[in-house]
Amino acid sequence: MRFMDPRVVSLFKSNWQHTLTYWSVFFSFGLCVAFLGPTILDLRCQTQSSLQEITWVFFSQQLFLFLGSSIGGLFSKSLKCSLSALALSTLLISIVFAIIPLCHRVMALAVAMAVAGLAMGIIDTIANLQLVRLYQKDSTIFLQALHFFVGLGALVSPLIADPFLSETPCVLGNSTANSSTTMRHMRNTLGGIPTKNVSHYPLHTEGEVVTNVSYAFWIMALINLPIPIAVFALMYKERLIGCGSGARTRLLERDELAIRARGSTASATPSAQNSTDHHGLFSCCRCGNFSGQPCGFIGIHVLGGLVLFFSDGIVGAYEGFVYSYAVDEPLSLTHKTAGYLTSVFWAGITAGRLAAIPLSYRFQPSRQITITQVGMICTMLMLLMLYSSTAFLFVGTLALGLFISGVYPCMLAYTEDILNYRGCATTVLVTSASMGEMLLQLLVGSVMHSQGSYSFMVCGVIFSCLGVCSYLALLLCWRVYGSQSTGILPHSVRPNTKYSATFCQTQH
Repeated sequence: MRFMDPRVVSLFKSNWQHTLTYWSVFFSFGLCVAFLGPTILDLRCQTQSSLQEITWVFFSQQLFLFLGSSIGGLFSKSLKCSLSALALSTLLISIVFAIIPLCHRVMALAVAMAVAGLAMGIIDTIANLQLVRLYQKDSTIFLQALHFFVGLGALVSPLIADPFLSETPCVLGNSTANSSTTMRHMRNTLGGIPTKNVSHYPLHTEGEVVTNVSYAFWIMALINLPIPIAVFALMYKERLIGCGSGARTRLLERDELAIRARGSTASATPSAQNSTDHHGLFSCCRCGNFSGQPCGFIGIHVLGGLVLFFSDGIVGAYEGFVYSYAVDEPLSLTHKTAGYLTSVFWAGITAGRLAAIPLSYRFQPSRQITITQVGMICTMLMLLMLYSSTAFLFVGTLALGLFISGVYPCMLAYTEDILNYRGCATTVLVTSASMGEMLLQLLVGSVMHSQGSYSFMVCGVIFSCLGVCSYLALLLCWRVYGSQSTGILPHSVRPNTKYSATFCQTQH
């Protein structure tokens, strides 16, 4: 049995440099995702700030990640704009890593993290959008690989930082220093918005600062530096550096080659049209962009966004608060044991996305989404019912990571597919995911603070149920309005076009 369709392999060979470049920029995105939590106490020492002040850095990064996701579509009008934005964003990430050790005030650090968050959001939108535009009905496989690199970066970043983290308070004062166990506990608690008041720990803001975390950031800056160079190399290959008509000619040649690889005899007109469809979050939500299709199809964007709002919200909340949940009653795990849970969760996400690459060749995105949604809600229910089992907490954390890993890439491919790659689904979905990660983390932290640690799993079950309901509503919306559109039909009444990239042309 062949692992890959030769035509898909041929399509990848025709666009390998584009694909590898987009994958590499998502590795850069992953480096930024997970470094802040482990290094936050050392950054507190460096800025000589209180715990309450330093936690605003988290909010700064998340807020501007959301803003970056929202405006990312503005840079997708052409390949030149997209690659220029990716090159600048990845270069900014390296610069931010390099200057973080020079930020000795919490406000300066918050500004640096805001810039990094803005770059992350732009990367998130453009890389997803360009891969969907490039591969269209074959994009699920390549999106799964794209999001695998996020997990890989999120695994590498804490490993780089760990040797340089302080095991004792890094601002020396007059009182007795905290033990390394207490420092590990505080570091893990600060992985998300703190659910409990940790200000009673005697951490000084004045005194001699002793921390080596600067080396970790400089190493990550060097690791990330080849990525903007790779983007500039792609721009040079596509003749996008400088002025003139050569860039436009090269872009048309690439679109023509991609269509031939898909086995189509159509012209490159749809690709050129797609390049003007994604103008940003708000401008793309106008009815006119559906070219005469029912305004009800806006509901597909909204409901698809809600699915990712809840799934990515679960990822952010679980990563941030599973440690605080585990060290509290009734589990009362040791700080060292509970500290492994976040790593297990990210390992599950990374392994799930790696395993989904071959599975995406065998199964349609809709079937994969159904499996992941059912798996998520069943896992969350089991974690809630077996709340006193330490063993199942680890098993369930791994299983949740495996199931939830496939929701994001499959939902992007599926929503763009049913809209025939003519709308702004990618921009809306990426922005919704960023909003969910930011808002639901704040909500879970507030609920846990007021209601206790047990509410952590209750919130997870509620969010999972809401995500499933949003997905079912999406299917219903598609069935109701799909038959009214000239270009969008339910798969059950489409011709057999599993890999056809120009099906929307046959409807007109």
